[in-house]
Amino acid sequence: MAHQAHAYHMVDPSPWPLTGAVAALLMTSGLAVWFHFHSSILLSLGLVLLFLTMYQWWRDIIREGTFQGHHTPPVQKGLRYGMLLFITSEVFFFLGFFWTFYHSSLVPAPELGGHWPPTGITPLDPFEVPLLNTAVLMASGVTVTWAHHSIMAGQRKSAIQSLTLTILLGLYFTLLQATEYYEAPFTIADSVYGSIFFVATGFHDSMVIIGSLFLAVCLLRQILYHFTSDHHFGFEAAAWYWHFVDVVWLFLYISIYWWGS
Repeated sequence: MAHQAHAYHMVDPSPWPLTGAVAALLMTSGLAVWFHFHSSILLSLGLVLLFLTMYQWWRDIIREGTFQGHHTPPVQKGLRYGMLLFITSEVFFFLGFFWTFYHSSLVPAPELGGHWPPTGITPLDPFEVPLLNTAVLMASGVTVTWAHHSIMAGQRKSAIQSLTLTILLGLYFTLLQATEYYEAPFTIADSVYGSIFFVATGFHDSMVIIGSLFLAVCLLRQILYHFTSDHHFGFEAAAWYWHFVDVVWLFLYISIYWWGS
């Protein structure tokens, strides 16, 4: 930072945006090839390149923020704004699904039988696996808050324990969701109900998987002494994202599982 007259971080040229874009192209093309020609070579190449890009890009960011001192207070402020804007974009992403759900359910079309759930659809019992999933995800929100307070208090062992518990709860939620999908009495092709149910809950579950991966990286960084009580925005971003996932699930549970059934 000695040669700079400002506190902002001018990022060095990096190949990772390019390799990430190539990975995305390979994955989308590979998915189409897999669907139509049953060949998963392109998809596998895209996944391998994606994970390599993620590892190396995150490694560089961790190095810049933890060891090189580039994440000054103004830079951290910009990172906070960026994370908040990303979460805002996710809010509007899910708003579209809820808009579709209420548009279809409040005034059901004649093609749906004039009532909701549509004719022929047997909805899941909201007080069985969905309620357990809700309890699991709410508990993970408590443990991630415990981890945050532990990091701020400098209690390293407590932070590791609570982060590990949060990740395990996230994985348990994903397992329960997969079991629910397997045993559901309807499919994504069963009217607008099946489409909204699987698309909305499926995207939410993908967010749980992403959040679990995010927290797993934070756990590794905590074990490697990367976080201090006043310099741990990497974890804060993961915690914000996890709380957002919790809130989205509450709306999904109340709207689709409980009221919609």
